[in-house]
Amino acid sequence: MADEPTQIAIAIVEQEGCFLVGKRPPGKPLAGYAEFPGGRVESGETPDQAVVRECREETGLSIEVVGSYEERCHRYSHDRVHLHFFRCRLTKDGESLKSPFTWVEREQLGSLRFPAANDDILRELMGRQSGLD
Repeated sequence: MADEPTQIAIAIVEQEGCFLVGKRPPGKPLAGYAEFPGGRVESGETPDQAVVRECREETGLSIEVVGSYEERCHRYSHDRVHLHFFRCRLTKDGESLKSPFTWVEREQLGSLRFPAANDDILRELMGRQSGLD
């Protein structure tokens, strides 16, 4: 149904006070903005399954979900989204990280340009110490 928001699963992967962050590609909505790994929840898939799959596809890293944040809905000019944010951690050592993803220190998150739908989660992340260690 056209009125239903697009379900998006987003991985908040933290390691030693740094977060996994990429950059949206040219030609896509919100191109050039910073982003956490994630993407659309496919038919027959749960959001927590989608976040593991999307993170692996986008970053090359294997993760597991260890918790969740409050879900958020947002309307952009191009789409309405229902965002499922998950606390995640790496499950394997030595995997190669795919570009354009990199590790960003907590203190640097506020200097990056993220889509508006990330404002609340960014405030939450910047206001707390690591909860995964």
